Amino acid sequence: MVLVKQYQVLLPCSVEEYQVGQLYSVAEASKNNTGGGEGIEVLRNEPYEKDGEKGQYTHKIYHIHSKVPGFIQMFAPEGALVFHEKAWNAYPYCRTIVTVSVFLKSSRSEIILDCSQNEYMKDDFFIKIETWHKPDIGTTENPHGLPPEEWEDIEIVPIDIADRSQVDDVDYKPEEDPAIYHSEKTGRGPLGPEWKKELHNGNCPYMTAYKLVTVHFRWWGLQGRVENFIHK
Repeated sequence: MVLVKQYQVLLPCSVEEYQVGQLYSVAEASKNNTGGGEGIEVLRNEPYEKDGEKGQYTHKIYHIHSKVPGFIQMFAPEGALVFHEKAWNAYPYCRTIVTVSVFLKSSRSEIILDCSQNEYMKDDFFIKIETWHKPDIGTTENPHGLPPEEWEDIEIVPIDIADRSQVDDVDYKPEEDPAIYHSEKTGRGPLGPEWKKELHNGNCPYMTAYKLVTVHFRWWGLQGRVENFIHK
């Protein structure tokens, strides 16, 4: 079983503008998701070209034991929880696959789950994020070209970047709130409650990031809980 959702993020910028901002966003996300003495190892960062797709490939290892919820830490001893992130950035299409190397302890046995060397993540645990950046306002149907029988089961989750309620308090930074921030360079912002509707009638560029997120965690008794937690 896997849990798949498509997140749609409307942005008040062009696809070309966001390509620059994406590099900053990736760096900030990496910084914000490590801490407490933990960190990131960059194993590979190099250009790639395969099957007509061309871009930048990275392989990182995240040590984030302190970042996972307590019910997972119960099974994973300190220092054992390690995530492998492999990313193919062929903007405007990007693909990221996350696997885990973790030593799980149970009352009956001790089991090693090591998916880090499995390129296609057919075992135990993986997160796959496929993103298309399109110059529209969320109107592209099935942007990832899924078979009809798969597409009809996908839950569409719109993300409003100006909706404070969609951000946990621990992650909120006023200086990065689009509902507050005003760009002197572009004249855009702050984004009001009706900012999405205003894009239709204004001169502001726009784009949508369509993120197809697949989560699979095969562990009896925890599968549904972990998959839903990751999506949340």
